[in-house]
Amino acid sequence: MTQSAGHLFVGGKVFLHAKQPGLETEPQFGNAIYIRDGTIEHVGFEDDDAISQCRAAGAVVHDLNGQTVLPGFIDGHIHLLRLGQSLSKAALDHCENEDDVRKAIKNHAIANPNEPRILCKGWMRYMSKPLASLVDDLDPRPIYVDSKDLHTTWCSTSALKELDAENLEDPEGGKIERDANGKPTGAFEEAAVFNIIWPFLASVATEKDREDWIWAAVKAYNGSGYTGAIDMAMEEQAWETLLNIRKGPLGRQLPSKEDCLSQVDRAIEVHKQLSAEESPDLHVVGIKVICDGIVDACTAYLSEPYLKGVDAIKSSTGQPFWEGDILNAVVHKADAAGLQVALHAIGDAAITMAVDALSTCSPLNRHRMEHLELASAQDAKRLGELGITASIQPVHADPWILRAWPGLLGSHRCERAFPYREFSDGGAALALGSDSPTSPWDIMGNVYVATTRKSYRNTEYDEVVNYNFRLGICESVVAASYGSARSVFWDKRLGSLEKGKVADLTIWDMEWEKDKLLSAKVKETWFNGKKVWAA
Repeated sequence: MTQSAGHLFVGGKVFLHAKQPGLETEPQFGNAIYIRDGTIEHVGFEDDDAISQCRAAGAVVHDLNGQTVLPGFIDGHIHLLRLGQSLSKAALDHCENEDDVRKAIKNHAIANPNEPRILCKGWMRYMSKPLASLVDDLDPRPIYVDSKDLHTTWCSTSALKELDAENLEDPEGGKIERDANGKPTGAFEEAAVFNIIWPFLASVATEKDREDWIWAAVKAYNGSGYTGAIDMAMEEQAWETLLNIRKGPLGRQLPSKEDCLSQVDRAIEVHKQLSAEESPDLHVVGIKVICDGIVDACTAYLSEPYLKGVDAIKSSTGQPFWEGDILNAVVHKADAAGLQVALHAIGDAAITMAVDALSTCSPLNRHRMEHLELASAQDAKRLGELGITASIQPVHADPWILRAWPGLLGSHRCERAFPYREFSDGGAALALGSDSPTSPWDIMGNVYVATTRKSYRNTEYDEVVNYNFRLGICESVVAASYGSARSVFWDKRLGSLEKGKVADLTIWDMEWEKDKLLSAKVKETWFNGKKVWAA
């Protein structure tokens, strides 16, 4: 096959990979990068011999006009199908009270008369109680309202009926809220969302719906500078849809103990179905286990009880979603099969339980922990010692959405919130993601919160959350590209601008200062050596 002349980018800054960046690491830049046939051929400077040779060979020259070339970013924690689906849902993020919520749902219903269901997103408990009776009069179609964190779904009565909610039992680690007579009132929490709501909505969607949602998510992510993503809640239907897309013309694109172990068997089966060697761009790396809930719903598992707060119903530490022996059995079976294990753990007690479970596993499988919002200093140190990747989402540390935490936790525990600095200083590999669609997926917004500990959602809000736990800009950019790639064994091919790697890159108009990150704009996204998005 005849090689192309390739593409040469000059006249700007090209980010040179930093192997072990820290808080004070300053970025190093070249000013030229040459790519050809999907591969990075050279990264360096305009006066390098290799650059002169590719010019002479007729490479297409792109003048960067002072802009910055960064790697293609990889979201370290995403819910792909949920994201694509959410792009067409009614947004409730702006709502402040019950009237605002009802108005937004009603307006969406009127504007979408042909949709079989009214799907909404962005609700938080302070806006309204999740009672079916509060939305039943808005539209006869089933109404499903996602909480911002996706750990609660608020349903109308017609939705409860199509789910046959009256005859459903609470799943392990989940709850269907009921009245004194045992009748569902509208809210599904935690595992009741993941094991009932999500599979149902995926099952009633058509294959075309699912393909459209995935392509919508890919398009949105390309426009934000992403060229890869790591899905943390893959359903059977979504997996089958991705396999169908993979077969298409475009190629690479973006419990009882017995029951739990049978799910590990299924993961092992799918892991073998497409190996990383056979399908480097689409394969199952491992399993995810949700060990606890979230702080705002008082379902994160803590070592001390919650205080009385906006969502605290009674004095409780929250409960782990798994008994220790079952969690250990699942983790060890997956590890023995060569699967990576990703453990969702937010409360300090859940984090300790999760680290303990991974402590006897092979570090060669690059096990991960997701979120890590209230880690103790001891557990923060153990991550690095055990070779566990800290998979973090700085947008969850946005002060604007943590306003309820002091009332729920007390100031002494808030001082332990999101201790990223300790993870990095302790030697843990960092993988930075967004957890979209629970949070915004803007790359530099994520980096902004990581480095300033200030709010991205409301820049006029002055609160700073634990500035001593901040990361550096270079450190965060690497964690959001190379770190995420490394976390799933992609680091030999993706995540940095180095010779021989896949030509995934992004071009930015930006200034490398943390207080100016929110002004950064993606100008182009190149995927496998081809431009897939331009401003």
